[in-house]
Amino acid sequence: MPRDGSISREKILAAAQEEFLERGFDRASIRSIGQRAGLTSAALYRHFENKEEIFASLVEPGLQAINEWMDDHMSRAYADIEVDKAEEAASRSEVDMMRDVVFPNRTAFKLLLCCSQGTGHENFIHDLVERQQKDLSRGLVWLKKKGYPVKEPSDETLHMLMSAYITALFEPIAHDYPEEDAMRYYEAIERFFLPGWREILGI
Repeated sequence: MPRDGSISREKILAAAQEEFLERGFDRASIRSIGQRAGLTSAALYRHFENKEEIFASLVEPGLQAINEWMDDHMSRAYADIEVDKAEEAASRSEVDMMRDVVFPNRTAFKLLLCCSQGTGHENFIHDLVERQQKDLSRGLVWLKKKGYPVKEPSDETLHMLMSAYITALFEPIAHDYPEEDAMRYYEAIERFFLPGWREILGI
């Protein structure tokens, strides 16, 4: 690796981000990314095996951050409920995830939402809904055992509700809302969805 390897890598990632945002993954090319970065294709291949690896390098930090947030969110909710702090657990929601994790990394999630066709991430929203639904279903079983008056919607109903919720949360990213507008939107989403989730949870 040349001494300026880290600089070249950053140039490639910056150029690839532009290319993917403008053309999407399917239509992007290694040659065009190299041209944007001021590098030959051969030089680019010294850093990345293919454009899939480049795309992954751009989005995986965001994916890791969101997965860590969800793991922590569930752990804290269980811990709070164990010590009779259900209200505190119910006061946190995926809106916090959007404010704290997704929006600050909005470009990576814009790539996932709008530019990922042809990658293993093209079903990002669906995959996220599936994970959240599984987490919630396990949580409902646990809360019921704890004596909470949980609702028990069908899997289909729960999937539709979760899909509507998650899709709504990512609208400001997909449509490039300015930060101030996005934060107002998230407040509205929280006011609308949180009471419904609390009713299902029995909290």
